[in-house]
Amino acid sequence: MESSQKPVDNDVYDITIIGAGPAGLFGAFYAGIRNMKTKIIDARSEPGGQLSVLYPDMFIYDIPGYPRLLAKELVKHLVEQASQFKPKMVMNEKVIGLTRQDSLMRLETDNAVHISKSVVICIGAGAISINKLDIPSANRLEGRGVHYHVEHEGDFRGKRVIIVGGGDTAVSWALTLKDWASKVTLIHRSGTFRAKESSLIELFHSNVEVKIPCELREVAGENSVQAVKVFNNKTSEEETIPADTVLIGIGVTADLSPVANWGLPFENNMIKINGLMETGVQGIFAAGDIAVQTGTTKLNLIATGFAQATIAVNRAKNYVDPKSQVFPGHSSEKRF
Repeated sequence: MESSQKPVDNDVYDITIIGAGPAGLFGAFYAGIRNMKTKIIDARSEPGGQLSVLYPDMFIYDIPGYPRLLAKELVKHLVEQASQFKPKMVMNEKVIGLTRQDSLMRLETDNAVHISKSVVICIGAGAISINKLDIPSANRLEGRGVHYHVEHEGDFRGKRVIIVGGGDTAVSWALTLKDWASKVTLIHRSGTFRAKESSLIELFHSNVEVKIPCELREVAGENSVQAVKVFNNKTSEEETIPADTVLIGIGVTADLSPVANWGLPFENNMIKINGLMETGVQGIFAAGDIAVQTGTTKLNLIATGFAQATIAVNRAKNYVDPKSQVFPGHSSEKRF
């Protein structure tokens, strides 16, 4: 469909936030505090970003004020918090174009055209797709014992679970499901893990069996998983392990191709910003994992995304209304 044929929402918004992940949702909340007419656009059918896609039932431990919190509960709270100010939520639309038209921003999605006075980009690592193993037997049993995400821990109660991967997602699955499954075995092709140090300490002091450096070679079973064949990269030995379920957590692939054509400065597949979250294009800001500031330490954490989104939105308020202060005031002084 050509852009000229797409319906245009001529209702001009003060701010449009691209991305309904944690940073985008918290940004929408702060836009509401600043009395900005707010729209959120996201390519997925539900808010939450990677929290909803990869680990809704996994615990998050570094949210201020919560010793631990389920990812899906965090998303629920963020949506409730932002919804106080009734932002317009546009889901299932992927932004493929972003241009300035005089003093306004024109956002073209695969469905429509949206107009806004300012834009904050909070798209995380980009449009994500889950990486899959190139193993025919695993692909054949996908959905019948082979899975790429966890929806409900109870689905794994009493089962023999094989987890493939060495990052935060795979290790978190192992630590969570060890209390539900009859046995959890983690397979990782390398001796080097990418998960958090605290999680690894817990992993190696748990009853999870860790097999390294090993690779999953085959999933056995006709209509359901019955066993897996594992190859040891060090000894070249192959082992068959009885199993009921295989969880594959080998990361995601991010697609930033549409963003690359928006005329924004990039560095290492991230949008370059200054300390004001400005991209160098007037009226366009960025926050969260997608944003990088030269000369600072880059931390892809939810807490960091919250802070950057707060700065970006308050700077956007000042951009849209130069008479307004950047500082929003203390929330304790406001009546919602």
